[in-house]
Amino acid sequence: MSRPEEKGAAIAVLRAARRIADYAKDEGALGEQSLPRATCEHLGAVLADSVLQAGLNYATVVRPRVLAILRAYPQLDTIAALLELIQEGGTRQFLNWRHHEKVTRFEALVAFLNEWGVDNVQDLQAHLTVEQFCDAIQTINGVGPKTVDYMACLVGIDSIAVDRHVRSFAKKVGVENDDYHFLRRSFCCAADLLTLSRREFDAWLWRRAAAPTQIQLSLGI
Repeated sequence: MSRPEEKGAAIAVLRAARRIADYAKDEGALGEQSLPRATCEHLGAVLADSVLQAGLNYATVVRPRVLAILRAYPQLDTIAALLELIQEGGTRQFLNWRHHEKVTRFEALVAFLNEWGVDNVQDLQAHLTVEQFCDAIQTINGVGPKTVDYMACLVGIDSIAVDRHVRSFAKKVGVENDDYHFLRRSFCCAADLLTLSRREFDAWLWRRAAAPTQIQLSLGI
């Protein structure tokens, strides 16, 4: 991209971010207690959450399964332990999920992380700051930029995952460009304009869009 095009793109992001920030401020984003998304130290739960969340109801389908993993499988918090689980054919029981697509994706993700030398959440957090790793992980079928950003949020990296709630908010304020990377940059910039951490803003957007029963997953248990 040439410099004039880069400048134009940056201005477009800033304009969108200002719309987002102004509307969020009017909606009370600065008046609520700052609550970033919870982080998780259990790698099995992080990967299960990341794989299951796409296309499913979080409160009724994903959250109960992730909490069950934390309760029933505290020892399966490393890639080494998850590889043993897979070798024993226990993935479906671990995820409490029978359809092969998400089961296969989970197993592919575990194998990929093993190849990259990731064994625990701290390793994953470090790798998710490396562009080469983030590009490579998206070669896994069904893993795209949203999954990468979602995973980053779970392990404590200051990011925003562009989900349907974010897209809906963008449309509401008149942001027409629905490109994933444009929206992520715009919402991250909006958080900066609001002097909120990006994870705090991400959590506020989630709480605002979620039904009262869709309580944010608490992984501090």
